[in-house]
This record gives sequence, C-alpha cells and structure tokens, in this order.
Amino acid sequence: MTERANTPGVRLEPWGDSHFDLLRRLNVPEMMTHLGGPEGEERLLARHRRYVESGEGKAARMFAVLLLPGLETVGSIGYWERVWHDETVYETGWGILPGFQGRGIATAAGEVAVANAAAERRHRYVHAFPSVGNPASNAICRRLGFVLVAECDFEYPPGTTMRCNDWRLDLTGAT
Repeated sequence: MTERANTPGVRLEPWGDSHFDLLRRLNVPEMMTHLGGPEGEERLLARHRRYVESGEGKAARMFAVLLLPGLETVGSIGYWERVWHDETVYETGWGILPGFQGRGIATAAGEVAVANAAAERRHRYVHAFPSVGNPASNAICRRLGFVLVAECDFEYPPGTTMRCNDWRLDLTGAT
C-alpha cells in the first residue's frame, strides 16, 4: 500500500474485552444518526460479545482504530460475511469518534481493513452500505476505490428499512 501525503497513520487492533468503553463512546446520537439511533445496554453488550468473538479465520473481523504515533483509540472498523444477491461477500463498516472525524482516519483504517480482507482470499468482493443521506461515509467509499452499484433498500437495524448506496470493491485488485 502506498503512502499518501497528509494521510494519518493508523493501527488496527483486534477487538477485545477492553474495547467496550469505545463501543459506548461510539453509541451516541451523533454517531448513530444514520443507523437507527443508539442501542440499549443489552444490545450493546451483545454487539460487544460478537465483536470479541470475531477474529482471524472467522466470518467476521472487528478492530479498534488506533491513531499513530500515540496509539489513541479513535474508532472502530470491521468486515463480516453476508449473503448479498445470492453471493457470499464481505460487508464493511466503520465509526470514528466525533473529535477525530474529517481527518482521513476512516479512509486510512479502510485501506488497512481492505488489505486484510483481500489477503484472506475468502471472498472476491467487499460491500459497504452507507445511508444515501450520509455524505461522509459515501465519500470514504469513493476514496477507497469502491464502485457505486446502485441505491438499495437495506434492513438495519433489524426491522427497519433504510435507503442505502451499495458500494462494491473487487478484492482481487486490492492487494
């Protein structure tokens, strides 16, 4: 992966028990506007358990995003398997804490996550499904080289349909 001017350095740390506080900090109205609002404590704990159980060789990988050089924890990113149009693909998603947004951190973390997913050689494509009303996440998809496939209806959270953009990246060209 090539370095770009003004791109912050990040490290992805596999999600662990110690990252529950980060999940709480990401679960605020400002961060959850495009995702159906903050989750209750029970759902948040269940999400944290799923994240902790993710890992190398499994169907899902979740990471805390650490900003270099000080290793400050500034967000999360991950990818997981889903069936989309009768094909098993990866889906990806991210969240960067409000005080760190707009600095290229999500894009830098996305580059690392995409490279990790490509290196696993499990699936050809990774998709992202940001809300059509979320310009920041849609811009990140463009910067990462995803191709806009179409607008689509997407169920998230469960029981709620939202209008999203279906962005796709061919992992065979991402390494």
